[in-house]
Amino acid sequence: MGLALSIITLLGSVALLMYGMKVMSEGLQKMAGSTLSRVLSTMTTNRFTGVLTGAFITASIQSSTATTVMTVSFVSAGILTLAQAISVIMGANIGTTFTAWIMVLGGGSFDMRLVIYMLIVLAVIFIYTKKYLNTGEFIIGLALLLLGLTTLKLNANEMHLDQMEAVKNFFVATSRWGYGSYFLYLVVGGILTTAVQSSAAIMAITMTLCSAHVLPIDMGISLILGENIGTTITANVVALSASTQARRAALAHLVFNVFGVIWVLCVFQWFVSGICRLWGVEFTPGEPSDVSPDKLNAILATFHTAFNVTNTVILIGFVPLIEKLVCAIIQPRPEAKEEEGKLKFISGGLMSTSELSIIQAWREIDVFAQRAHRMIGMVKDLYEEQDETKFNQIHSRIDKYENICDHMEVEIASYLGQVIDGRLSDQSKKEIQKMMRIVSELESVGDSNYNLARYLTYRHRDQLKFTDEQNRNVETMNMLLSQASAMMLKAIEAQQITEEQFNEMSNLENEINNFRDDIKAQNTINVTEQKYDYLTGINYMDTISEYEKMGDYIINVEEAIYEHKHDK
Repeated sequence: MGLALSIITLLGSVALLMYGMKVMSEGLQKMAGSTLSRVLSTMTTNRFTGVLTGAFITASIQSSTATTVMTVSFVSAGILTLAQAISVIMGANIGTTFTAWIMVLGGGSFDMRLVIYMLIVLAVIFIYTKKYLNTGEFIIGLALLLLGLTTLKLNANEMHLDQMEAVKNFFVATSRWGYGSYFLYLVVGGILTTAVQSSAAIMAITMTLCSAHVLPIDMGISLILGENIGTTITANVVALSASTQARRAALAHLVFNVFGVIWVLCVFQWFVSGICRLWGVEFTPGEPSDVSPDKLNAILATFHTAFNVTNTVILIGFVPLIEKLVCAIIQPRPEAKEEEGKLKFISGGLMSTSELSIIQAWREIDVFAQRAHRMIGMVKDLYEEQDETKFNQIHSRIDKYENICDHMEVEIASYLGQVIDGRLSDQSKKEIQKMMRIVSELESVGDSNYNLARYLTYRHRDQLKFTDEQNRNVETMNMLLSQASAMMLKAIEAQQITEEQFNEMSNLENEINNFRDDIKAQNTINVTEQKYDYLTGINYMDTISEYEKMGDYIINVEEAIYEHKHDK
């Protein structure tokens, strides 16, 4: 029963560590709010600032997976170039080493329990006052992380792994194959990290085994190398259904880490020996060290940092070459037809952190708006087309675009529904509500264009002839709607709108309404005076009225963005 309890405690402490890191990361993102979003969307101007940005973001949110997945998604969104993404990913590899140092400090000889319980008390006070709810979540996440580390250390001491002959014999037997052992532990580290999707958890277990004097330091370092490769799998999986550039960015992460593992294995024992000497420890390959657990943990953390920093220094000058390599390996897919309506930026699924997922949803909404805007031009072409074959082709394209809009509405709204179920700040929840309203209005814009296509089809089928005045009025209305839609696109792309821009849009919407009213009054007179027949008048007013409805939907989008800006 004692061993079973120890194993359960071991698993529980690792789970507590992972959960604490997740809560801490999300709490920090809520505290940062839109500031973090702006930093992430304007990441880098050159490869060096990209490395610094990637390191800073990863150290802050305590998740290299979140950083790399986000970076891959930004490449797909066109926010980052492939070269910029590679430098950010290099920085993420450096930033993730900060986690190991937290473990060194939290798992040292100092009893952290007093600090942990003080943090929990402080966090509960912040959470219950609600004014500092996000800060409270961050603090309690940190407390849980440290509690997991402390429990892990105490449980390892109580298990007395160094006195378990079966455990010792296993590690001794698998540590005497020279480089074969290094490859074995490297593969194990990669598999475990891929399985649990947390290099931090595997790092904690590695430190526990080494500090218990059952796992040789060089085997522990081999596990760390495997963790570096295993942590790249998530981004590659996310990128499978993304754009070509996104898949290249994910592959660049794998290439970067694999190259690092290759060169360090070539000088492995020399490199490990040098790290050990920094801490005054004599390195003996394949043999557990009898130095203090604190020093062993520090050696592991030092190696992790030194390896990733050195790898970055070596490869920072070869970013263009890495870019060429991944471009040669991953060739562009045959261009998929846009009519398929496949989402571009959130097709890889929900990101690791809900706050960052909002950025991806905005990019997809931008694409949605562009497609709805494009339909206005198609309607204009349909209105002017006289050739039967070409007319049917344009109408078919509008029909397909309307189906795309329906599909996008459902997919984006479903995605936002998943995001809002996550741990979000109140501000982000309000933002998602605004985004859902925008998505609904954009779908209505698509419906209006489809209705216009139907009216024009009736006109074409019944061979209704519009007068020159009617043609001019329809062209004017199409021009006004195109202008309004273009203003909407700019607002969505910027995710904000100034008061001056909103007033300009409101004036344009009033102009559309007044123009519709004037046409409606004149239409009655023209039908009465038999300038055209009643059926032509009905088709004409249906067309004009649908344009006016579309203007309402567009101004509703602008209102949502304007209110979102002023809610902040």
